[in-house]
Amino acid sequence: MGTFRTPDGIRLAYHGPSGPDPLICLPGGPMQDSSYLGGLPLENAVRLDLRGTGESGEAPKETYRADRQVDDVEAFRQQLGLDALKLLGHSAGATLALLYATRYPNRVEELVLVAPSPRPVGIDVTDLDRREIALRRADEPWYAEAIKGFEEIWAGNVTPEAFEKIAPFWHGRWDDAARALDDHPRNAEAAAEFYADGAFDPEQVRAQLKTLDAPTLLLAGELDVALPPRRAREYAELFPDARLVVQPGAGHFPWLDDPEAFAATVQRIP
Repeated sequence: MGTFRTPDGIRLAYHGPSGPDPLICLPGGPMQDSSYLGGLPLENAVRLDLRGTGESGEAPKETYRADRQVDDVEAFRQQLGLDALKLLGHSAGATLALLYATRYPNRVEELVLVAPSPRPVGIDVTDLDRREIALRRADEPWYAEAIKGFEEIWAGNVTPEAFEKIAPFWHGRWDDAARALDDHPRNAEAAAEFYADGAFDPEQVRAQLKTLDAPTLLLAGELDVALPPRRAREYAELFPDARLVVQPGAGHFPWLDDPEAFAATVQRIP
């Protein structure tokens, strides 16, 4: 583990090999400990604990907003002494990666978005989108109970219990490795601030992405209810130089579902 200080004095931690060609990995959640990315099948993966998570220090509440963490990533680049970053963001971590790329476009060598949140670009994933994906899992032994959670959410009964029921839908395989992800903590206070008003303007983000001069990989799971392939294609079309890969049989955490396929896809960039 290494540490460094942000411009406002917060101590941040990072984990991974100290090589010359790191792939900087930003965790989702939002604001989940980066430990859940510890199983990424990538030899050069270096994961950053965002402020207030993992081994990183706590910070003032208002600084957890996504756009206010962009300069933490820039401070990390400076700490590593790199001219530009190879940057991977998963889920909400892709939001932070995008905001970094739009603020510091000349500091991004490559961009890898894994099951990215559609929020920063204003793509609407509808209940119908999710229902179509969910129905493809009807033969799974857990389906009858899990679909009840979605029915509750679609009816407006959005509760922690309903989200707990739908947990199997996030994965291509609902096994012990998938269940283990629940063991990785999340900073709930920071998560509530991450997408607070003012974090970004989707129209502005979309406009800035049109001129982003960095090879981009968008990797989506075939069975991901958070970003179904139809919406992933829409997302990829926002970039001037993006490659979309839909990993067969994968959910929101594709490296768990098929590590070899995931690694082969990511390591082909550019």
